[in-house]
Amino acid sequence: MFAPNSRHLFLSGQLRRLQSTLVLAEHNNEVLSPATQNTLNAAKKIGGDVSVLVAGTKCGPAAESIAKANGISKVLVAESDVFKGFTAETLTPLILATQKQFKFTHILAPATAFGKTVLPRVAAKLDVSPITDIIGIKDANTFVRTIYAGNAILTLEAKDPIKVITVRGTAFPAEPLEGGSAAIDKAPEGDYKTDLVEFLKQELTKSDRPELTSAKNIVSGGRGLKSGDNFKLLYDLADKLNAAVGASRAAVDAGFVPNDLQIGQTGKIVAPDLYIAVGISGAIQHLAGMKDSKTIVAINKDPEAPIFQVSDYGLVADLFKAVPELTSKL
Repeated sequence: MFAPNSRHLFLSGQLRRLQSTLVLAEHNNEVLSPATQNTLNAAKKIGGDVSVLVAGTKCGPAAESIAKANGISKVLVAESDVFKGFTAETLTPLILATQKQFKFTHILAPATAFGKTVLPRVAAKLDVSPITDIIGIKDANTFVRTIYAGNAILTLEAKDPIKVITVRGTAFPAEPLEGGSAAIDKAPEGDYKTDLVEFLKQELTKSDRPELTSAKNIVSGGRGLKSGDNFKLLYDLADKLNAAVGASRAAVDAGFVPNDLQIGQTGKIVAPDLYIAVGISGAIQHLAGMKDSKTIVAINKDPEAPIFQVSDYGLVADLFKAVPELTSKL
């Protein structure tokens, strides 16, 4: 007979062994996205076996890379021209076939444009509720996410037999791609071609600066910069810090910079070591995208700007004088 506490621990251990998680890898056939490593860390916190699905046209390098991560039981690979462009319409039947064969209890993907496109479709096909943008894991059925533009934290218990989850990358550390040697197997074969969509082309913005969602330092500008030309002040400062450049929605809507620089609830979620907000008032939608940054520095001429409520260091000054002076001293 078990004592009450030891029985609870025994059952808990048994349940963890029954868990099995499928992680949908995001990659460009050669290199994994950093968010995939964050998602892998979240999967390991759930417990049980962790498998990774890598689908693409010639995705061998990406599969070999993630197979090196510690704690993965297997990597399932699906290579076909059908998966060109990584469309949700072709990936969904592949994921469903994989789920049917292996009976996973959890299906995870990064909370990126990729994951947010694919997993809701998967959840609908499985007739379960998707759990989006989680920032914490209590146990295999209980998860933490933000609501109301990040102003409240929700802890939810999922009752569905299969949990379909997107993971906010900034909330989990990146799992190192070392220390493991998972088996690489073929994913279930099938006819995954679709007539619903056809991938034509992809145009990517190329920059020598770090990618915004994975940068350690970010310099971000708002409507206070008054024009797109004035963003050169931020680019000069960013060059000194080896930083990425971002923007508030107000700056994007005003046409100062393209929308791929937008940070916030409807833009990118970031959590760098250093975030410098220049001429940004700090609307709650923007704060939702950057308030988990390790150190926040705000430069604004309005001492009542909400950004100062979340900043570690604040400078009430004219940005057109303060930023060049700061740049010159670095």
